Amino acid sequence: MAAPVVVNATAKHTATIIFLHGLGDTGHGWASAMAAIGSPHIKFICPTAQVMPVTLNAGFRMPSWFDLKSLDVDGPEDTAGIRKARDLIHYLIVFDLKSLDVDGPEDTAGIRKARDLIHHLIADEVKNGITHDRVIGMSCWLPLRQEFPQAAIGNTGSPILQGHGDCDPIVPYKFGQITSQLIKRFAGNIEFKTYRGMMHASCEEEMADIKKFITQHLPPV
Repeated sequence: MAAPVVVNATAKHTATIIFLHGLGDTGHGWASAMAAIGSPHIKFICPTAQVMPVTLNAGFRMPSWFDLKSLDVDGPEDTAGIRKARDLIHYLIVFDLKSLDVDGPEDTAGIRKARDLIHHLIADEVKNGITHDRVIGMSCWLPLRQEFPQAAIGNTGSPILQGHGDCDPIVPYKFGQITSQLIKRFAGNIEFKTYRGMMHASCEEEMADIKKFITQHLPPV
């Protein structure tokens, strides 16, 4: 995997946001947008997924966190690939903790461009006792949902913001609704926002909501 794009904090660094792009995109494609909604104490890490063949796109090679085999509700999933990507993000979190300028227990936030991994930020306690205290999912769904709620062993009180466009032709709006309903069973502090007329993209309203969420839940220390 290529080195991630890093937007460093311009003040005392007390928080880090890790942003995962969607299929076929790159960290470079989102770094500026993330920096625009951040605060001086926040560092952004925008990794780019490795290039791999994607079954759903007839084997065409593109940046992807794991292989997408189907978008059917009960379609096959790349379990090994999802867990490998999760472990990569855990590594980024552990590595970044060394750079945080805090006096007390260190704290990070995961922000998910979660056409992929949202559930692992909620359900898995990272090695060495690291937890994720805030989660954002954009146009996402819950992979490996059959493992829940049993797999929800930690972070169940995390504030979660999930947004989805009701005209999304790629990841159907109902996938977002199903995901939100399932997560509520084991992590009730979730807010699901619908963006009218939005397709598989983002919009000014959604970015404003994300900025508000970050300001509220990730203040400087």
